[in-house]
Amino acid sequence: MIEEVDLLIFDWDGTLFDSIGWIVACLRQSAAETGLPVPGIPEARSVIGLSLAASMAQLFPDQAPEAIERLVTRYRELYHDPEAPRLDLYEGARDQLEILSRSGYLLAVATGKARTGLDLAIVETGTHDLFAVTRCADETAPKPDPSMLYQILSELEVSAERALLIGDSVHDLKMASSAGVRSVGVATGASLREELLSLAPICCISDIRELSRILL
Repeated sequence: MIEEVDLLIFDWDGTLFDSIGWIVACLRQSAAETGLPVPGIPEARSVIGLSLAASMAQLFPDQAPEAIERLVTRYRELYHDPEAPRLDLYEGARDQLEILSRSGYLLAVATGKARTGLDLAIVETGTHDLFAVTRCADETAPKPDPSMLYQILSELEVSAERALLIGDSVHDLKMASSAGVRSVGVATGASLREELLSLAPICCISDIRELSRILL
């Protein structure tokens, strides 16, 4: 059991929200449609958790800004297409959030999504009332920079030692380490279990439904 924790800070995509496959598909299709080299699936997964701008810069470092702008525009169109498959929380994720909130934990989100994207996802999943604060990549320095964690800790007046970051990518765990925050890896999203374990989280769980077991 993990003790002496007051605040749980969750990543969104790949940790709570089952969107990794759709993000990869949209990245690859938008590249193809705008005439850029199509990244492989591992390469596309590797940038999930970064801001969209940082993701594109890493995947397409030699492309002109105009080409990246077209790519980003097309990616957003594809991701938010009304005819696209409906995305939702992982099975059991909402129950976990409600259990942990009732147990006295403060809950927060630190995500590579833009504010408009996270707000839409939170409305669609009906989880707005569960989070004390959320922070997005377009509001501060993106992951793995620790700025969004510092801002969350300051706003909620919680020390780094009393917080726990739960994330599915190496970018999440690197951010936590830089901020002096302990972490739990979730092997359901962007990074492989071995990649997460290499960054020394407290543990790495296979399913978000395991979280209450290690916290309560």
